[in-house]
Amino acid sequence: MKADYIRPLDFRAGCVDMTHGSGGRAMAQLVDELFLPAFDNAWLSRLNDQAQFTVPGRRMVMSTDSHVVSPLFFPGGDIGCLAVHGTINDVAMAGAAPLYLAAGFVLEEGFPLGELRRIVESMAEAARAARVPVVCGDTKVVQKGKGDGVFITTTGVGVVADGVEISGDRARPGDRILVSGTIGDHGVAILSHRENLGFETTIRSDTAALHGLVAAMVEAVPGLHCLRDPTRGGLATTLNELARQSGVGMRLDEAAIPVAPEVSAACELLGLDPLYVANEGKLVAICAAGDAERLLAAMRAHPLGGSAAQIGEVVEDARRFVQMRTAFGGQRVVDWLTGEPLPRIC
Repeated sequence: MKADYIRPLDFRAGCVDMTHGSGGRAMAQLVDELFLPAFDNAWLSRLNDQAQFTVPGRRMVMSTDSHVVSPLFFPGGDIGCLAVHGTINDVAMAGAAPLYLAAGFVLEEGFPLGELRRIVESMAEAARAARVPVVCGDTKVVQKGKGDGVFITTTGVGVVADGVEISGDRARPGDRILVSGTIGDHGVAILSHRENLGFETTIRSDTAALHGLVAAMVEAVPGLHCLRDPTRGGLATTLNELARQSGVGMRLDEAAIPVAPEVSAACELLGLDPLYVANEGKLVAICAAGDAERLLAAMRAHPLGGSAAQIGEVVEDARRFVQMRTAFGGQRVVDWLTGEPLPRIC
């Protein structure tokens, strides 16, 4: 039962203060008036330090991710929905069905309560839409100047069906490489909003939960070899990671890689290569050559895969190079980046 408080939280003009992380009455009020109504499920409402649940007798998958995006709100999303989507997608890349989420919040003293409510409500809506509830969590408050508004860590668990073996070390020479849609949308949306760049069209983040798309793909091709969501470092870094894990090379066709015209133009203006720009609602898939057309059809039949494309193939290469046939008929190595071209994007 909720406690009686002297006055309700002021989400219009109030701010986070140190008492909200003290473990006392103010923290309980923040939980009662914000987190419990937003996430609202039987596991969380028991107010234990953990959630108890029963899962089918299958292999479990678990992933955790911290989100420090700047700005907190951007075209197409915010740190709240991003925190839900990012962890759901990491679980789904094993071919798993996500079941539950945990959330940890680090709040800075002075952060407006109205903005916090906006973030939490966005996060709650994303969890409801994905049907993956937030069943437990934690909140800490740091002194003003010791944080950057709000950081969110989410942990997800899920289960993998028998017979599904998807891993980054399973790519084989002759396999085909597919992407689920246009690349670079999220990173360019963040940068354009952060720097107040006035493009003629608004570039929106592609942040989305991909487990429904993955389920359709696994149903169509149960023998799918690899899945990965190309977040920080973009498509180029992801493919280098998979090449290293599997001990193979990769050969891409630049003309086949989907990039939205506005993203391509923005990258050209900013001196960025879209291959290295982050995505939050796209995936890379690697499958046997004989399964590629069936997998591509399943991806394009899903709302989040309408622009899916086959972009290359896996080859034998002891050097584990990712190479690309350019649109001009040449060839170049798509190497790792030394650092991150766009910090604080997820």
